[in-house]
Parts: sequence; C-alpha cells; structure tokens
Amino acid sequence: MAEYFPEVQSIQYEGPQSKNALAFKHYNPDEVIEGQTMRDLLRFSVCYWHTFRGTGVDPFGAGTLVRPWDDGSNSVENALKRVDVAFEFMSKLGAPFYCWHDRDVAPEGATLRESHANFDTIAAKLKEKQGETGIKLLWGTANLFSHPRFMHGAATSCNADVFAYAAAQVKKAIEVTYELGGENYVFWGGREGYHNLYNTDMQRELDHLARFMHLAHDHAKSIGFTGQFLFEPKPKEPTKHQYDFDAATCLNFIGRNGLDGIVKLNIETNHATLAGHTMMHELEIARIHNALGSIDANTGDLLLGWDTDQFPTDIYLATQIMLVLLKQGGLGSGGTNFDAKVRRESFDPVDLFHAHIGGMDCFARGAKIAAAIRADGVLDDFVKNRYRSYDSGIGAKIEDGTASFADLEAYMLEKGEISPNESGRQEWVENLINQYL
Repeated sequence: MAEYFPEVQSIQYEGPQSKNALAFKHYNPDEVIEGQTMRDLLRFSVCYWHTFRGTGVDPFGAGTLVRPWDDGSNSVENALKRVDVAFEFMSKLGAPFYCWHDRDVAPEGATLRESHANFDTIAAKLKEKQGETGIKLLWGTANLFSHPRFMHGAATSCNADVFAYAAAQVKKAIEVTYELGGENYVFWGGREGYHNLYNTDMQRELDHLARFMHLAHDHAKSIGFTGQFLFEPKPKEPTKHQYDFDAATCLNFIGRNGLDGIVKLNIETNHATLAGHTMMHELEIARIHNALGSIDANTGDLLLGWDTDQFPTDIYLATQIMLVLLKQGGLGSGGTNFDAKVRRESFDPVDLFHAHIGGMDCFARGAKIAAAIRADGVLDDFVKNRYRSYDSGIGAKIEDGTASFADLEAYMLEKGEISPNESGRQEWVENLINQYL
C-alpha cells in the first residue's frame, strides 16, 4: 500500500532536550500522572474534518493546503482513499482516538437513501482500519449545518420536514457510531438559534430541541448504544445567538427538559472565548454540575472575533485546563480532541504532524505542571483556608441548613460589626502558578 507521509516515521518521545521537530518533548504516553498514564489521562483524538477535509479556505480566499492524495472530488472512491490517509497519519502520530461528522467521512448523496449507503460503505472501511490499528472512535456526530436545508436550523427549524430529515440523519449517525464502538455521541447545534426574534418562536424551538434529544436517546437505548451524549456549547457563528450559548445555558436546558444524566458537555476553548469566558470557567461550571464529559483542544486568536480553531500552544492555558481535569480525575469516556486546523500558510502535509505534536506536548506539559501544583497543595490549602469560617460555628450552620434568617440576624446583633476580611492575595496566587511554569 502506498504511503501518504513517506518522510515521517512513527513519532516517538525523545524528551525535553530533543531538537527533533518530529518527536515528542513532553508527551510520554507511558508516563504516570496521578495514577494514570498520559495516554489514558489525555486520551488524544484527531478530528477528521479539519485534519483530512480542511483546504485552508477562509472567508476571503480559496484553499491553499497541498494534499496530494485528494483529487478534489466528493466521490466515494476519494473518501475511501482518505480513510487510508487518516489511519496512516493517526498511526504514525500515536493518537489513540479520532472523531468525525458523518459528512466528513462519507459524501452526501442525491437522496437520503444514497447518503446512508455511502456512509455504510465508508463505515465498513473505518471499522476495518480500526481493527488493523487499534485506533478507536471517541465520538461521532452529524453535520446538521452545512446543507442549505438547515438554513433555519435542524431540530429547531420552522419546517417539520427539516426536523424529520435531521432525525433520520442523526439516527444513522448514532447507529454508525455504535457499529464502530464509539464511546460518545456529540450534538453541536451550529444553526440551532436565531438571527432575529421578530420572526422566531423561541419557546417552540426550544421545545422541539428537547423533543429531538429525547427521541435520540430513545433510539440509542433501543439499539443498545450506551455511550455518553454530549452537547458542545457555542454562543454564535454561524447564527447570531445559538441556544447552546455556553456551559451554564446548556446545563439550564438539560435540567429544565429532563435530560440530567443523559447529556453532558463537550467544552471547546475557542467557543469559551467567543462566549466571553475563560476555558477554565467553562470547565469548572461543567465539573461542579457533574457534566464535564469531553473537551475540544484548540485556541482562538484574541485579536480576531471568530472561530479560528488554532492548535493549542499556550502552556499557561493548558495548565489551567489540566487543573480542572485532574480535580475531576480525568475525562472518563471523553477525551482531548484536537478540533483545530493548521494555518492556511502552513500548507505542506508534514505541517499536520508539527501541529499535533505541539498540541500534544502542550497538554502533556500542562498536565505535569498541574500535577506538581496539586502535589504541593499550596493552592488548595490557600483556598480551603479562605473559606474556613464555614467549617464551624455560624458558617457550618449556614451550610448544613440549620440557620434561619432570624438566627443570622440574632447572631449579628450580638456580634456587632464584622472583622476586616482577609486579602484574597490575587497577585500572590497568580505569581504562585507562574513559579511552576
């Protein structure tokens, strides 16, 4: 079989002193952090869409990426060749997982029946290559945003036929995810939102979205798929306001519509930025609600107000992320998916390796730093001490629910004025983190 990356051998861990651009400096899959190997803690995943379907196109220019194996067609034959390319790349990189949208891996046909048939053909080869390489499917999802039929949304469309079409597409995508042993299934509502409230029945659209989710869950149960359902929050782009705006909005929707325990969250760094949050904020919101399922590892450009999906290179950011993930004990069946694309100026195939190696090293280094911070315990001790007034006395009564407003008033009338609060040591805490970098 032809090699599509003949200049690249298997990417190995060579340590921090290595000058080899095609080697890991920090990601050692067998190194143990807090009882888990890096391989099991980070569960790295390659995304099919940007990595194997990206062309380098942007809103102002045509594609630039050189992909010698791709004839530019949307044929089944080209899609089958792309599977060989993908698994050669992932095998040489040493990534244990991958993710796809249905229309990334298989071309859409002239009819739904033809699209299903195309999907089955490609899925058979994906399953064969998974068996050969041991690479697993982290999650699948359906593209319910690219085709013009979804201009008004999918599950939230004003057209019931579009709802039905989306249901048929998701039904098939769940079935293929199950057939390929996928551990999760993701819902990204790219067009589940609105541009103008004057022409929108928001209540009806949200009710339809909830109905869609319950129908999807019912079907998953009926075929024996027990993988985790995941929402991926994003505030805008392409719609002005999307119903999955941020983690808190998604959690409100989940709780309001009886989806607790059914749906968790797949948090993306660039989406957190677009929502006006930090990634650490979004992760912590999800974690404290027992809803942190998986992450998309990328970053945005703070000087550009759109979804640039760049590879992560910020060690400080990776450390923040890993502080939350280690606090949770890892991601369970989720993973760290590189929903990221090379810049359109980085057009050679080998640049795909450079990008992924850098991202994997970034997260590995962040994991080691976060583990060191946690092992020393200085940060945890400071936070615990800051809230010590709730560990006994009136604070303990507040937390255990035995203090009423009347009790609190009586307490303060007797106590008088409050003693000066202690400093939050904001700068000291930030300096503390920097000491480990």
